[in-house]
Amino acid sequence: MQSTNEILSFYGWWQFSVCFFAFLALFAIWRHIGKKQQDFGQVWLALSVLCWSFSGLAEVYFNDVHQSNRLLLEGWRSILSLFNSLFILLALPWFRFLPGPLAPIINSKHWKFIVGLPFVFSLLPTINKMIFGRTIAIMSELDVYYSLLTLAFLAFVLWESFAKRRLKLLAWLSMATILIALIAQFYKLTDASINLNLFSAIFKTCLIMIFFALALSWVKELSENVLPPANYFKLNFADPNKKSKQKHTILITGLSGKDHQYIKLTPNAYNLLYKFALQRKSKIDDWLEIKPKSFTESTKIYDIQDYNEVKRLIIMILDGLFGKGNWTLELHLHPLKNLLFELSEKRERKIRLALPPENIIL
Repeated sequence: MQSTNEILSFYGWWQFSVCFFAFLALFAIWRHIGKKQQDFGQVWLALSVLCWSFSGLAEVYFNDVHQSNRLLLEGWRSILSLFNSLFILLALPWFRFLPGPLAPIINSKHWKFIVGLPFVFSLLPTINKMIFGRTIAIMSELDVYYSLLTLAFLAFVLWESFAKRRLKLLAWLSMATILIALIAQFYKLTDASINLNLFSAIFKTCLIMIFFALALSWVKELSENVLPPANYFKLNFADPNKKSKQKHTILITGLSGKDHQYIKLTPNAYNLLYKFALQRKSKIDDWLEIKPKSFTESTKIYDIQDYNEVKRLIIMILDGLFGKGNWTLELHLHPLKNLLFELSEKRERKIRLALPPENIIL
């Protein structure tokens, strides 16, 4: 019995110290980076880890001081587990990449109610059990059901976050972590004689490391998606190394985080970009004129027949740089448009490449 208490005490101190350190580290990352981005997702994740830290203190306190009263310990475990799940669910709307079917639900203004009502419904029976020592059998493990709901949402979001950032190995590792956590939760629903503290230590450690990997992937995305000034951005239509033998392929250099990138374009998009580049290299007039939307006469020939051509060109370049669906309007499309193209100040439907002519190789 004494040996068991010593193990539980050691586990409690380990959980408190490791999870509290992880909370401080995640909060520090947010303090230095996320705060400037107005991104509070890491705050919620840090608070979820802090709940595990307090759970470790509960293990130590009730194991050493109130050895005969296991009811309070189980109650605090359940309460802190519920808060941990709630904070993780509140962090999900701040994730940049969300799975398609779940995105409207998670981004909904009713998300707080969707996750908050089951939380309250699970918390009240837990408190009732701590006070009166009994509750309805089916309601005694509501924290486990709430955890299962959290893990289901978290699995889809973690996979999407890592996969969209082209970090497939981390995506699979996150799925392995979720699987271990699911096994631990299912064992709580059974009477099997198994050391749940061991499962808890494993999945909590792995999930904390996944949270840090997620934070670093976010930092990696920010560093790679910072577009350089136009002076450093180069377009090459004639790769001197001949590494790309495909037609309608351009070479882009100067992107932060990438030495160079080959982009395959459709013939129309390639010809349009080449027209921009050729005109920019011209010493007479480097502007192209866009055909008005309501123009019906056929006497005048415009350089750009459809005002959406430029947008389609930018989207094609973004798909080549970051992968289809792996970019956003705010972080990628608008900055790249402002980097590559310049509109006439006189608002006369004229546009040109913003790159210096010497940065364009034909």
